[in-house]
Amino acid sequence: MDDKTYQLMKELTETEGLPGFEDRVYNLMKREIKTITNETTTDNLGSIVGKVGDSGPKIMLAGHLDEVGFIVSNITKKGFLKIKALGGWWGHVMLAQRVKVLTSKGDLTGVIGSKAPHVLSVEERKKVLKIDKMFIDIGASSDEEARSFGVEVGDPVATICPFEVLPNKKTLLARTWDNRAGCYVALKVLEKLQSSSLPNQLFSGATVQEEVGLRGAQTLAQTILPDISFATDVGVAGDTPGMDQDAANLELGNGPILGFLDRSMVPHRKLRDFVVNIAKEYNIPFQRELMTGGATDGGKFHLAGSGVPTLVVSVPSRYIHSHVSMVHLDDLNNAVDLLVQVISALDEQTVQKIKGLEG
Repeated sequence: MDDKTYQLMKELTETEGLPGFEDRVYNLMKREIKTITNETTTDNLGSIVGKVGDSGPKIMLAGHLDEVGFIVSNITKKGFLKIKALGGWWGHVMLAQRVKVLTSKGDLTGVIGSKAPHVLSVEERKKVLKIDKMFIDIGASSDEEARSFGVEVGDPVATICPFEVLPNKKTLLARTWDNRAGCYVALKVLEKLQSSSLPNQLFSGATVQEEVGLRGAQTLAQTILPDISFATDVGVAGDTPGMDQDAANLELGNGPILGFLDRSMVPHRKLRDFVVNIAKEYNIPFQRELMTGGATDGGKFHLAGSGVPTLVVSVPSRYIHSHVSMVHLDDLNNAVDLLVQVISALDEQTVQKIKGLEG
């Protein structure tokens, strides 16, 4: 990995962007897109894409900017912060973790706490602690002191974990691969195709508020009204001890994931088969994913206008929706390579055949 790639990954994964509070990572994404193209499109919620290609069918490719986190819902008399989740969380992964409260006066470090385990009853110890029983301790002694630090109800709260390349040099650890991995892929595809004679118009970037209901996906797709769309995200890796291989058979390093089913979408069959054939033609490894318990931006992309043939192209990730996650460098690179080949082949005739209007 070169220094430029390392720095991009570090900035993407360490920059905060909670649902509805994506400003910081939006500005980073905008900066990176503008190094590739001056043609950008945004919706009114904060999704952003860059455009390359002058004519032909419109191809949309997007990850999502937002990450799971929290929002301050109350400040107690003793200065502790009560929180509500932004996105899906499981209580087991939260306690004793450091967090960052983003206030009007600057960022504050806190720790997620709860009633000490020493005083829990036997029955309480058997249950996953609910978020409403947790709090954030920022070291304040009163609500007045907490507010003097700048904290107010409604402030977003982000996780803390630095980006790190692990010893094998290909396993990458960070706090927000869900879904800065998809943002990275979208940027690299845009970069690789910027000087190509594309047979289409590529709109590539990221949406907002995916973790709270695929909201930016809906508004971005309605803004662009693409002919073909791809959502770039992460999938649940099943290559760790205790995982059920029937439920999650994805492995780090075995290639990008093609979504064959999720809770929000059955992918367009002709587009799915087209991408599979491209992967085989160029010897790009890939994995298939069928899941019933999750959704992606593709669930909204494919419903825009009269319907948009859509496929989800993801990378496997360990420990998502926690303070830390892992992906594999080869999976990221292969996802980029696959999408570059696919998009390069989507001329007007091919798109019309995929859409079922001829052939």
